[in-house]
Amino acid sequence: MGKKLNLNKETSGTLFLSGNEAIARGAWECGVHFAAAYPGTPSTEILETIGEHYPEIKAQWAPNEKVALEVAAGASFAGARVLSAMKHVGLNVAADPLFTLSYIGATGGVVVVSADDPGMHSSQNEQDNRLMGRAAKLVILEPSDSQEALDFTREAFGISEEFDTPVLLRVTTRVCHSKSLVHVSERREVPVKGYVKDIAKRVPIPANARKMHSRVEARLANLSVWGSKSTLNRIEMKDPSIGVITSGISYQYVKEVYPEASILKLGMTNPLPWELIGDFISRVSRVVVIEEGEPYLEESIRSRFLIDAQGKSLVPIEGELSPELVREALKPESAVPHPFREAELPGRPPTLCPGCPHRGAFHTLAGMKFSSTGDIGCYTLGLMPPYNALETVVCMGAAVGVLAGIEKALEPGEMPKLVAAIGESTFIHSGITGLIDMVYNGNTGTVMIMDNSLTAMTGGQQNPATGKDLRGEPTPVLDLVEMVRACGVKRIRVVDPHDLKEMKKALQEEYAAPELSVIITRRPCIMAYKPLRKTVAVHDPAKCVHCRACIRLGCPAISWDPEAGVPLISEMHCWPNCNLCVQVCPVGALSKDLEGVV
Repeated sequence: MGKKLNLNKETSGTLFLSGNEAIARGAWECGVHFAAAYPGTPSTEILETIGEHYPEIKAQWAPNEKVALEVAAGASFAGARVLSAMKHVGLNVAADPLFTLSYIGATGGVVVVSADDPGMHSSQNEQDNRLMGRAAKLVILEPSDSQEALDFTREAFGISEEFDTPVLLRVTTRVCHSKSLVHVSERREVPVKGYVKDIAKRVPIPANARKMHSRVEARLANLSVWGSKSTLNRIEMKDPSIGVITSGISYQYVKEVYPEASILKLGMTNPLPWELIGDFISRVSRVVVIEEGEPYLEESIRSRFLIDAQGKSLVPIEGELSPELVREALKPESAVPHPFREAELPGRPPTLCPGCPHRGAFHTLAGMKFSSTGDIGCYTLGLMPPYNALETVVCMGAAVGVLAGIEKALEPGEMPKLVAAIGESTFIHSGITGLIDMVYNGNTGTVMIMDNSLTAMTGGQQNPATGKDLRGEPTPVLDLVEMVRACGVKRIRVVDPHDLKEMKKALQEEYAAPELSVIITRRPCIMAYKPLRKTVAVHDPAKCVHCRACIRLGCPAISWDPEAGVPLISEMHCWPNCNLCVQVCPVGALSKDLEGVV
């Protein structure tokens, strides 16, 4: 292993950076003062990189994206340059302040990063936030590689302050996580302007907001003219028989498979540079639009110029594009079958980690023939076999509201055996208001807050219930019990999900209770737990009755030997301080020495 790079000390030269790292670097180089975010793949590493490498930027995790953007807006009002980052669905949560902030504008530069996820590698939809940015009347910049991720971040702050507007930096998974060489430079300090009272600018009551809207429309018109001359958008004129209009990562695919084509590369995709686009169209015989996601550019260009531009008739609207798909669209005669066959491997569905605290809760639910309304996080894997103990997922925090709605729709005797399963970070993000709704409107269901003391699914970030901030410094701990009590819940109990008897008792009693109840399952995520001693479960073949109860835990540390008909314990994966398999074995064939493990 080489020495870990300290990006803050690399003040010039060339670095090998991911798009996310490059955005963080660009923010540092152009004097950003404050950054806030809620972790969400594929955006998470932006704030992590700032937190680890750039102490000059005040940076923090927020309870959710709305709060992150609101705090950033306040810092902008005080004249600081600010950045807020989130995944594409996080922009929905931040939409309320975002749309109004577009009217208010930017005192200190405001850049909002939306990391979209074509192909849904880690998301519940393929939302294309170019549509959101256009609806909010924001400038949208789309980098196509790590160098542009840095350059466009710096450019975004200049645009934001020159045109008094927030800027949406829209990236996608492939740009976020791919690495390339990036030329970097030193930080340029930009003084904080300071707070100046300005009611007409920052209080959008109708009398002010009408004037603000007029300014926004004029701003978009001016930016379209500006964009036609900006180096963010460029024509690469070659073969005039075909002109490809593209942006983002799609540009890289077009360049790879059709280098001789004429290309209009759009780095700013709202407002569109109509003068430049018209000039390009006039110089080519055929217009093709290559873009991932929605036909955003295609429909805009077709309707503006009344031309028969091809786009989604050639490339799919679903999933990511690839060089192969673009080649089939632009040069089908050169497309050849892929020379390699996919390896024939057994299916490997995602699973909870060995020692995961959620395993005991879902194993207990499954054994009781219970299930849950679910949410976004590691516990979404309760859906998978062998648990099959999760039935709905909508969005962050929805487990609570969905359970409440099911209860309201059915008569008491019709209610299925459901509880709401939600992680502590997600509960803080947007589950608290759902619980208040249940109290206020007389629901009697059971909410299970699965507290593993970490925002685990996105890689182990801190949250208000962990006692540490973004940079690992101590901070006050949000007391979930007191928070739930403050919402009005009277029945609250905390259980260790690895204590299967207590877990079952809690679910039985709270589900049967005639009033709303909350169970907090509390055990730290294995990523936050550093055992002092390694222990491994031991199997006694003389006692084993081959019932496979241990296998039904779904623990990756336990496999089955079909010839001997006995479980095999992986010493590498068996996790200290977990004894679920010992508890489920009906004959004591499994044992584990936990004495002294902390």
